[in-house]
Amino acid sequence: MNDKTAIVYSTVDGQTLKICNEIVQVLKKNNQHVALFNIDNFNGEISDYQKFVIGSSIRYGVHNKKVIEFINANKPQLDAVKTAFFSVNLVARKEEKNRPETNPYVIKFFKKITWKPSLVEVFAGKLDYKKYPYFDRVMIQFIMWMTKGPTDISTEIDYTNWKKVTAFGETVCKL
Repeated sequence: MNDKTAIVYSTVDGQTLKICNEIVQVLKKNNQHVALFNIDNFNGEISDYQKFVIGSSIRYGVHNKKVIEFINANKPQLDAVKTAFFSVNLVARKEEKNRPETNPYVIKFFKKITWKPSLVEVFAGKLDYKKYPYFDRVMIQFIMWMTKGPTDISTEIDYTNWKKVTAFGETVCKL
């Protein structure tokens, strides 16, 4: 019997979903059964799955509060299966902040919760000023200016390391 894997995600601009879809493809290539759910749409039983992956993007320095609430409400069930977590954020575009132990948002996230997944990863996101509403664009430009990133509003850069995403998917298969 092949393991069943659930991937639950939260995304703001769609990059986390794009990463999830790549992970789904890796799992399927490895003959794994996988189901993908937005955090708002998962209402199944965690125990129906042998592996459970949670992916969350960052906006203004924090992961979606629904992800934190989900983890806190379901910690005993998550602890009973093999789990993985990944964070998607633009800070991870910098080499010195692209690992779970060096990414400030991932470090802060795990200080807020007691869940310890089997596998943790961090991926750089996508910067696409044209996609953002006015307020978000101005705030992200300011953050980019402060962190010496691109501020030109025509900028569109996919910082995601897709080989790293594939490797993460392969590791999930082996959990």
